[in-house]
Amino acid sequence: MEQTKGNAWALLPLGIFLALFIGSGIITGDFYKLPILVAILIAVAAALVMNRKENFTTKVERFAKGAGNPDIMIMVLIFVLAGAFSETAKGMGGVEATVNLALSVLPQGFLVVGLFAIGAFISLAMGTSMGTIAALAPIAVGISGQTDISMALAMATVVGGAMFGDNLSFISDTTIAAVRTQGTEMKDKFKTNFLIVLPAAIVTSILLVVLTLGTHTNMTAHAFNWVKILPYAGVLITALLGYNVLVVLTGGTVLAGIIGMIDGSFTLASFFKSVTVGINGMMELVLLAILIGGMVEIIQYNGGIQYLMNVLTRNIRSKKGAEFGIAGLVGMTNMCTANNTISIIFTGPLAKNVADQYHIDPKKSASLLDLFSCSVQGLIPYGAQMLTAAGFASLSPIELLPYSFYPMLVAVCGIISIVINFPRLSPEKKEYQKTA
Repeated sequence: MEQTKGNAWALLPLGIFLALFIGSGIITGDFYKLPILVAILIAVAAALVMNRKENFTTKVERFAKGAGNPDIMIMVLIFVLAGAFSETAKGMGGVEATVNLALSVLPQGFLVVGLFAIGAFISLAMGTSMGTIAALAPIAVGISGQTDISMALAMATVVGGAMFGDNLSFISDTTIAAVRTQGTEMKDKFKTNFLIVLPAAIVTSILLVVLTLGTHTNMTAHAFNWVKILPYAGVLITALLGYNVLVVLTGGTVLAGIIGMIDGSFTLASFFKSVTVGINGMMELVLLAILIGGMVEIIQYNGGIQYLMNVLTRNIRSKKGAEFGIAGLVGMTNMCTANNTISIIFTGPLAKNVADQYHIDPKKSASLLDLFSCSVQGLIPYGAQMLTAAGFASLSPIELLPYSFYPMLVAVCGIISIVINFPRLSPEKKEYQKTA
């Protein structure tokens, strides 16, 4: 069967997309020259043309199934609500108030590292990188606008903080998927994973402080109304209480609207218009997520994901080789799917088999799955996190890459942990073999 042995040609649509999106930007020096939606539409067309054994209607239905994947639809809802929250909070003066608070409280050299720490805290509590970016990106834009801090640095820092919690939170989809597929316990995976990524967080913080020392503001912090900060505070508090990200963003939008109408920033009509403007601003991301989801479904069906699995596990000979195989497998799959949760679900069962065969503690295999998928997710320019952050700042996601310190360092720390066998874990117990 084609799906069993895999099919390298099935990956062609992804190759076409990357060549068009990244290649055209490198050649022309302008990553906006070819709109990303045009690039993905051409890649989708290529995917639908492939596998001529099936009729076109069947392939379109398969595409629609992938485009309507529950994970994709939840992502779309987050995009929509993130846009509404961002625009309404900005419209009632929340961004200016929050920026002025940050300028008043934090030393100028610590504004960006403060963004990273807050992002890490929110994402750890909320369990979603997307919700964290939606909450912090407008603030990062405001801070960059009032200082000489690079917009790309500020937005990449928000993505880094968001990926911290995505990789470690007890309620993150990626963490839950990694734990369940490897048959370990959440608290044990957290301890193992945290020890590996802690150096990455520390080095990132040091880099951010060094890079922003001597930062100057274009204007001094003005007086601010504490009430206008409440939407962002509300998002943080409800996240800490464990509410669903959709509830958190909806509540933030409603609270921003109520405050705006009380102080005269909004009328009911202008509030609804602000919500609509915010949603419309996310339409490109919505379409992109749907089209990528459909394309990935076709790639998987045609054997592209299976081919990657076969190639990356073919030459495993040792425990370290097996760990590198797991890391490479989930990383490459994530590059193809642009979704770290889906990549873990795809590769988890195979990673479990490899881990059992080479006596890798399930705590370690779960950590490798999670941290390498999150590292790649935080770096791919067509991933939802980079696209969303870049979209808030009207930048190309490629511009964020040079400043994406945390995702890069997570990968480095993951590689080092394999090479030096860190952390050294006690022999695995029988209960770890059970599905969580």
